[in-house]
Amino acid sequence: MEKLPQTPRTTLKRLPQRGIYDRELIEQILDEGFICHVGFAVDGQPFVIPTGYARVGDSLLIHGSQASRMLRTLGEGIDVCVTVTLIDGLVLARSAFHHSMNYRSVVVFGRATVIEDLAKKIEALRALSEHMIPGRWDDVREPNERELQLTTVLSLPLTEASAKVRTGPPLDDEEDYELSVWAGVIPLRLVAGSPVDDARLSTYSEVPKYAVEYARPILKH
Repeated sequence: MEKLPQTPRTTLKRLPQRGIYDRELIEQILDEGFICHVGFAVDGQPFVIPTGYARVGDSLLIHGSQASRMLRTLGEGIDVCVTVTLIDGLVLARSAFHHSMNYRSVVVFGRATVIEDLAKKIEALRALSEHMIPGRWDDVREPNERELQLTTVLSLPLTEASAKVRTGPPLDDEEDYELSVWAGVIPLRLVAGSPVDDARLSTYSEVPKYAVEYARPILKH
């Protein structure tokens, strides 16, 4: 398995045994997630902004309004930190101190670039759409010229990244295992509900199969 090189920024200081640098696992976590948090600083003021994303090959794509301060700032080539977190369960220990969560997370460092080429920009927007709802792009109207002008797409290389993962039961102090307190894991997962028709939906429109059967890919872990 290909390993990403550890750097001072991606090397875990606390609980380093949970650190993972395997590219395949990092990409699988990114492919399962929806939302990333983008961290950056402007004139000494830190910002962390949640936004949608998609992974294409060894790059992370982020898009939004051309008026977005975040995208304009990142497009200037400043350092950025992007995080994605998936929560798999609540870990209930016998002591309050040892309660935890099972999770998978990825942290990416780097500098983003603006996708200027029109064909590549459209392909990136298609990838973002397909990441959220596979099959949707082919059903809808594609962005027109004005909409493309109002949209910025950034590409962040996945060259400096690491994952952190916790799995398994609670880890209590040895003397606490004799306490008569229930302990274990409450699994959590993202589940799609039934599609809800738009009030202005045309009478001849049917709910597409990809909406009725929608489910996120789940990494076996």
